[in-house]
Amino acid sequence: MAERAKKQSTYADLEAVPEHLVAEIIDGELLTHPRPSPRHGATASALGAEFGARSQKSRGGSGGPVFIVEPELHLGPHVVVPDIAGWHQSRLRLLPDASFFEITPDWVCEILSGSTEQRDRTVKMRIYAEAGILHFWVIDPRQQILEVFELGQGRCTKIGAWSSADEVSAPPFDALSFSLADLWPLDRPLGFQDDPLPLYAGDR
Repeated sequence: MAERAKKQSTYADLEAVPEHLVAEIIDGELLTHPRPSPRHGATASALGAEFGARSQKSRGGSGGPVFIVEPELHLGPHVVVPDIAGWHQSRLRLLPDASFFEITPDWVCEILSGSTEQRDRTVKMRIYAEAGILHFWVIDPRQQILEVFELGQGRCTKIGAWSSADEVSAPPFDALSFSLADLWPLDRPLGFQDDPLPLYAGDR
């Protein structure tokens, strides 16, 4: 007997998920994961502050990118929540009235944690490429590494990586420069021989 087709999750299913979980619909399946660890959250806050202080001073849609932390993106049939996303003001002139965005961002960033790393590096990278998002950053606060991917010929290609010893000036924000170590202000930057395992404490 043919196996019964899996029921496709609906937006009502997503809305019913408890608030302490982050919910996404990917390839028709409702997926959840815990709210991020303190180290994850501190990294997201530091990156948002780094960019936000420099790029959102102009008004009327003429300035640089607008950054949103944990936006709900509706990308075709998928509902995904990157850690941070950015839109140029020429494309996002007003915030939506709804609780989600249907305008595809120009840039997304995922901050890795134990429960999301595989998903971020595989299916979500594919979804971002299919949606035409030009730049995708992956930050691992446990390894203290930034990887930058760029969309080309329908797929994301890695174009560079930075460690805590580096000053970052990376697409699409080449005009901005910051120390990667500033993203983990309460952690000592890892040296070449240092063991990152202690930074996995509390990871989820």
